[in-house]
Amino acid sequence: MEINLNDAEIVLRIGNGSDPEAEAEFCRRMAPRVRLYGLRHLRDRHAAEDLVQQVLMQVLLALRDGRLREPEKMASFVLGTCRMTVMDQKRNTQRRQMLLEQYGGDVPMAGHAPGPRLDHEKLTRCVQGLKERERAVVVMSFYDEQTGADVAHFLGVSEANVRVIRHRAIHQLRNCLGATQTGVGR
Repeated sequence: MEINLNDAEIVLRIGNGSDPEAEAEFCRRMAPRVRLYGLRHLRDRHAAEDLVQQVLMQVLLALRDGRLREPEKMASFVLGTCRMTVMDQKRNTQRRQMLLEQYGGDVPMAGHAPGPRLDHEKLTRCVQGLKERERAVVVMSFYDEQTGADVAHFLGVSEANVRVIRHRAIHQLRNCLGATQTGVGR
């Protein structure tokens, strides 16, 4: 495809019918912008990648239907779609959280006995009480959902060392929280 097409020309080519080259160029140009917006506002790499897919699909459908009145404002249209999508996601998350807080304890789950409630403040204190490297492994593993290889690369240690650090940190957290050590993995 011609790289020198401006945004308006890409929008017009997409709106005039099936033009895979124009759609590919649109995605190539807009995906990094949407990803950056997602990283800034969602603060999660996986959520940002999901946002890229969702926004590009929504905008492509709108462009195919000719719903963009001013083709030269494609980038603004994409940014507005990002903003609305993130706001919807945050609203839905808040709504789900509110419903869980309000009704979550009352709704029995099939086949599951209710477990003990987690004391988030106590957990925070326990995590803060870990050594810096242990805390980094726990946070990267369970909060950032990084793989053992990613954590090892970041910390400059082996994957086996990450597993040992994680195991010891979890043991310390269990002791700090007063959790029983019966059953799984023992």
